[in-house]
Amino acid sequence: MKNIKLNESLAALKPSPIRTFNDSISGIEGIIRLTIGEPDYPTPRFIKDAAIDSIDKSFNGYSHSRGLIELREVISQYMDRKYGLTYSATEEIIVTVGATEALFSTFYALLNKGEKIITPSPHYAVYGTQVGLAGGVFVPVDVTNDDFILTPERLEATLAEHPETKALLFNYPSNPTGVTYTAEQLQALAEVIKQHDIFVISDEIYSELTFDGKHTSIAQYIPDQTIVINGASKSHSMTGWRMGFICGPSWVISEIFKVHQSAINAPSTQAQYAVIKGYAEGDDAIEEMRQGYIERRDLLVAGFEKLGFELAAPQGAFYLFIKVPAWFDGDGYEFATKLAHEAKVGVVPGSAFGEAGKNHFRLSYAASTEKLTEALNRITAFVEANN
Repeated sequence: MKNIKLNESLAALKPSPIRTFNDSISGIEGIIRLTIGEPDYPTPRFIKDAAIDSIDKSFNGYSHSRGLIELREVISQYMDRKYGLTYSATEEIIVTVGATEALFSTFYALLNKGEKIITPSPHYAVYGTQVGLAGGVFVPVDVTNDDFILTPERLEATLAEHPETKALLFNYPSNPTGVTYTAEQLQALAEVIKQHDIFVISDEIYSELTFDGKHTSIAQYIPDQTIVINGASKSHSMTGWRMGFICGPSWVISEIFKVHQSAINAPSTQAQYAVIKGYAEGDDAIEEMRQGYIERRDLLVAGFEKLGFELAAPQGAFYLFIKVPAWFDGDGYEFATKLAHEAKVGVVPGSAFGEAGKNHFRLSYAASTEKLTEALNRITAFVEANN
């Protein structure tokens, strides 16, 4: 059996650097882990009750592979109500097993071998892995010197340098930086994209957690070129329920559906009944959580700025992306390791989000105010001891 070769394309792939680092420090006694991007709020009671009700009524069978039509109709209404986007429930929406499956199915449907996906970097770690599995080439574009924003000029230059580009992968508000885009910035990027035969894969999983102003989807400007990825994991505190969705032009969605159906057959029926309630009746619950994240953000930004740290201006999601201070002799990985062992605070090295992030670290404030306050106190003591 030792002589049997497995899929050789997997040899270059590595496990999630976020999870790997988190696991490496999890055994430190008393550590406060601010590593994983997972809401600490409980799933709202009315959403849980909807799932329980579906179980009690023995709704145990498979749904349509695209998802329950009732859910797709609610998603269609939700996208119109929130973002002014119109999608057919029958032809332009697929319910997926989280945004991660939505992304993978999209990459696999779009990419021919050697075609490229470009994305602003620092970026979410799984992107490159999935693009590689789908046979594509992943091209991160370092935007650290542009306040973590992809400019139209940089996009045009990158497309000229990489004519094999199939799509721009776009995540905002951003994991890991918390940076987002204004309507004007999106419109300027859309004007560039219109001139090229490429798609935009717009990962908007944090759209509900936009703090300064209202979230705008780039699909408002180029709907025929945009595939929108979204879901309930972050907005409704439903990470473990694995409820995502894809919206886009019907001719593209029909091809993505082939991959989706082959991979998962159908999403969890009970989770779908739960998230119907979430999209239809969840606005107040989302707003309550959003306000909580804003308070936490403001607490931490004030604390880190007082300590002299430089950080990206966080306008959404629930992350701070912080530059390793000049007085520290090392990169983000070394800083995060030392912080974990000496201060007992867990953060993620910025290198987990690409080479562009190597001199930063990411902190998730999806944790209680009490825990964040204690973490800030420990970091303050760490700075005083080492600076």
